[in-house]
Amino acid sequence: MRLAFSPWIFTLALLAASSCALADPVATVRVAFDRDGVTGTDVHGLADTASGRAVTADDPVRVASISKLVVAIAVMRLVEQGTLDLDADVSPQLGWTLRNPRFPDVPVTLRLLLSHRSSLTDAAGYYATPLDGRLQDTLADPRAWDAEHAPGTFFRYTNLNFPLVAAVMERATGERFDRSMRRLVLQPLALDACYNWDTCDTATAARAVVLYDAQGKPVRDDNRGTKPACSVVPASDGSCDLARWTPGTNGATFAPQGGLRISANGLARIGRLLLGEGEVDGVRLLSAASVREMERPLWTWRSGNGVAFEEDGSEPGKATICRYGLAVQTLATPQPDCGDDPFGDGIARVGHAGEAYGLLSGLWIDRSAGTGVAYFATGVEQTPPGRHSGFAAIEETLAAGD
Repeated sequence: MRLAFSPWIFTLALLAASSCALADPVATVRVAFDRDGVTGTDVHGLADTASGRAVTADDPVRVASISKLVVAIAVMRLVEQGTLDLDADVSPQLGWTLRNPRFPDVPVTLRLLLSHRSSLTDAAGYYATPLDGRLQDTLADPRAWDAEHAPGTFFRYTNLNFPLVAAVMERATGERFDRSMRRLVLQPLALDACYNWDTCDTATAARAVVLYDAQGKPVRDDNRGTKPACSVVPASDGSCDLARWTPGTNGATFAPQGGLRISANGLARIGRLLLGEGEVDGVRLLSAASVREMERPLWTWRSGNGVAFEEDGSEPGKATICRYGLAVQTLATPQPDCGDDPFGDGIARVGHAGEAYGLLSGLWIDRSAGTGVAYFATGVEQTPPGRHSGFAAIEETLAAGD
């Protein structure tokens, strides 16, 4: 195991605190693992430039869209229990009719939501719904729907899918989404992790990795050694009383699409769960069949059948999403127009990438080799593009361990 902290990164990070543009990441963390445990750790930089606190592989960070993969694990647990059905119309579970107004006879299912083939878009918004708001009102906006493609016929990476998944989970269990995630996934795996901060303790929140924009200004999780007073979008009157929560009304409250705070070591444990086909360190969460179902590509990119990147992220030069299952990406798609191989070795790894608020992250496993890697970099909003893929250069470096 190798731990490193470089003085030159410390200097760059201090420059960030004075709003200087960053040429290098504020922090990078990379954890390699196999089925039995962590095999290597590489850590550089600062979790918090204001305090000068060095980052560690145990510090929780907002991992962005890797959050979706962890949601899918919880969904599959509920499917195995008979609480949810991947292929049933979600409207009865929601308590209101969910339909693309241009295709009113085509039901929307959990399988379509989890695989981004629901015909939803992010054009009407998805994350800023106030605590007392209704997700149903967002869906009533015509911009929320793709008017040209029926559900099941087109891939568009859409964050709004996951607040709907969370709403279905809440209605099915009667439990707040963040608490369901803790019960179904995080607690059984002994992870100090949470969706937003409410179910994490103060000590965990105090170790948060701060996220920075291109000018080095904090944009998320500047917790200053404590737990945020309000970790969700406040109600329309500015209040933040979570007792106002009602099941399924606002599935965006706890940011299922990107709000998981988890350490790189915690991500490695999720990766080891996948390598173990649903079991890690004697704890079985899923059947091997469920893990295989998550990983099985339901969509493979070809010209005209989808959008091969996240539209509200930075647009890559090459396609970065070319195969997708139930919130699981498959890399290294053997097509000339695909740039979905940050490792550069042609191996079809599975996992998920994340990008938000100046952070880039990845969790990838090589099932045949029985190995994997979890990584993130902060302060990389304007990072250079990669050399051999549509991913950023820093992602190629962290993926390969160069």
